[in-house]
Amino acid sequence: MLSGIGGTAQIVVLTLYTDAFVIRGSIETRQRRVTDILNASDEPFLVLSDVTTVEFGPTGETVRADFAQVNLASTLFAVADTAVEPVPELRMMKAPQQALISIPPFKVLGDIHLMPTRPLREALGELVGRFLPVTDATFWSDALGEPRTSAAIVAVNHARAQILAPHRAVDPWAGMPAADSKPVGLPPDDDPGW
Repeated sequence: MLSGIGGTAQIVVLTLYTDAFVIRGSIETRQRRVTDILNASDEPFLVLSDVTTVEFGPTGETVRADFAQVNLASTLFAVADTAVEPVPELRMMKAPQQALISIPPFKVLGDIHLMPTRPLREALGELVGRFLPVTDATFWSDALGEPRTSAAIVAVNHARAQILAPHRAVDPWAGMPAADSKPVGLPPDDDPGW
């Protein structure tokens, strides 16, 4: 571990999700939280070590590498293996708001943190940063067959996300007749009607 300005460097294991790969590797950093690691990068990429990439799909392959450069713009979201408690003296009081984040082909459900004194519309307008923290999160992809996975914090790529808050699931077929019901006005099957 290195020490210096910003504290002691530590090895953090990250899992980065793109629309084609799951990339797992480690990075040496002085940052404590996954969002800080991603947002503090001076470059548009991260260099990870001890990397494993798994390609989505039934014929996807797994590749191991000593090092990999991962483009942050292609990263949909990231998860760190260990959750880090915020430093109390640096914590700004924010109110959690449950949100559904669509980041195709994935969805993330969890709490975004907004200024508590603002109306929701205004608070969402003030939500800024390259990667946003979503706490008490669950993520999944029906399109890729990726099951629901829980994480203490997920760092979502703000440029790739649509945030819905508050949200509710709706049935697009609600009010429509069932497939096995007969349309109104047609004669019964046993009446030939000719």
